[in-house]
Amino acid sequence: MAETKTLPKREEIPQKYKWNIEKIYSNNEEWEKDFKALKEKAPSIKEYQGKLHTPENLVNYLKESEELGRLAEKLMVYAHLKSDEDTSNTTYQALKGNIDSYLAELNSINAFFVPEILSLSEEYIFEAIEKVEDLKLYDFFLKDLIKSKPHVLSKNEEELLASVSDNLEAPQNIFNMLTNADMTFPIIIDEKGNKVELTEGNYSTFIKSKDRRVRKEAFEGLFNTYKKFKNTLGTSLSSSMKAFIFESKVRKYSSALESSLKPNNIPLAVYENALKTINDNVNLLHRYVKLKKKFLRLEEMHMYDLYVPLIDIKQEDIPFEEGVEIVKTALKPLGEEYLGIFDHGVKNGWIDVFESKGKRGGAYSWGTYDTMPYVLLNYNHTLNDVSTLAHEMGHSLHSYYSRLEQPYVYSHYTLFCAEVASTTNEILLIHYLIDNEKDPNKKLYLINQELEQIRTTVFRQLMFAEFEKKTHEMLEAGQSLTAKEYSEIWHEINVRFFGEDMVVDEEIDIEWARIPHFYRDFYVYQYATGYSAASAFAGAILKDNEKGVKDLKKFLKSGGSHYPIAILKNSGVDMLTSAPLEATMKRFSELLDMLENI
Repeated sequence: MAETKTLPKREEIPQKYKWNIEKIYSNNEEWEKDFKALKEKAPSIKEYQGKLHTPENLVNYLKESEELGRLAEKLMVYAHLKSDEDTSNTTYQALKGNIDSYLAELNSINAFFVPEILSLSEEYIFEAIEKVEDLKLYDFFLKDLIKSKPHVLSKNEEELLASVSDNLEAPQNIFNMLTNADMTFPIIIDEKGNKVELTEGNYSTFIKSKDRRVRKEAFEGLFNTYKKFKNTLGTSLSSSMKAFIFESKVRKYSSALESSLKPNNIPLAVYENALKTINDNVNLLHRYVKLKKKFLRLEEMHMYDLYVPLIDIKQEDIPFEEGVEIVKTALKPLGEEYLGIFDHGVKNGWIDVFESKGKRGGAYSWGTYDTMPYVLLNYNHTLNDVSTLAHEMGHSLHSYYSRLEQPYVYSHYTLFCAEVASTTNEILLIHYLIDNEKDPNKKLYLINQELEQIRTTVFRQLMFAEFEKKTHEMLEAGQSLTAKEYSEIWHEINVRFFGEDMVVDEEIDIEWARIPHFYRDFYVYQYATGYSAASAFAGAILKDNEKGVKDLKKFLKSGGSHYPIAILKNSGVDMLTSAPLEATMKRFSELLDMLENI
């Protein structure tokens, strides 16, 4: 009888594979000491309330607020990372709970700042920045606050809106409870003939099964379950969008889309150009479907055939050290400085490598201005894990450069920029692997991997973005939307995107009901813009290495020192044009050519 493989305990993992959190606090007593100091210092910040009309007080407030913020972030990161090492450890659960609760209190203590700044005249702010040397640092920060003035309500109105925030978020909470807690899926028969309960978790495995019966059964089981709740899910989605539309109107934006984009100074044209460009290139997705149908030798290509790999290859067992070397070789175009920092991070405790009992799943990069840019992995020796290493270290080097080059106030990059550096690394890795693979089967597998990455990150996310734009505009025009209308809109988008070689099964019409991102209005398009910006950087680096690397480093060092569109444009990527997304489409076409000629 085979021995059951169990996860190692954390203490059984060699130290060289663990992150060095002790660099933040060597023990919990040090953490508690700082936590006590934070709670003692924080209330004094309220002494500045009503006194920001003098430049001296404004400077002192900003400096003291930064000091408190940096300390709070350090405390938070330590508690969260220690808790993620072993989620069953009640000591760190308590630390995490304590700091999270206190952060809400700290936000409340600082809540007077924005309304008070906006109550002051613009002339005073501009004059203070001009005359007081220490305020020059905060030029962009303060002017960005002033820009939001037309959309900030009176103190009483803001308090009223805040008091109903739970009610406005209710649709998302209802969706989460229904789909995560109450909804159950049918039993299906897997490849080995075993009865298995279908879940959202194992669906992603079944839909890639080489056994067509299994993926069809999983597909029908999942979407027919959602269909049973279509009226509830339709109502919750409409309620969520109406809540967002309500807030955008109250804050005097011209549309819900504007209220999502304008705070980061992102023109509506960026969103609209992305939709136009993807629709202009939708024939490439049609071509991919046709090729996939041919490779899989199918008479009919159905929606449940979309995720199955073109070819099965034996999964390699890639030790972590080998994975590091693969990534470093792929990232050689980024130069010695970048690789040196990467190597330093690997060897000096940035990364928590292996899965262990109780450790949080998944992967992320996280840290603060005063800590390492830590990386959590659950490395399992696969090629996908190697790609995850490249991705998360891309985040961490972005953070490293931002914190090195920017003051604290501009060290945080925006969500629009967040995935660019990490995805640039992933793209460089897959290009290297494809270009250097000699085995035709492995090469085919890798080409399909990159095609799927572009299909799911660019085409699919912009399908979502088009659905969001259309449904919001219909609601804003006073039209009523139910599950019936949502399904009709979703069906039409799928028919248009996948083309005549795809049978758009009726089950897919309810897919809109499954997407949690639709409860975070106009969020998903950033996956596609982030990927296209990364594709532009990677292409430039491989074409004109010296200039490409220089532009990427300029981007990495910019942090949040300007609006995201300006930062990218200053680094050679103009998101106001279709060029970055067109570059991604060109790469998708090149990969299709490789498929045809392999």
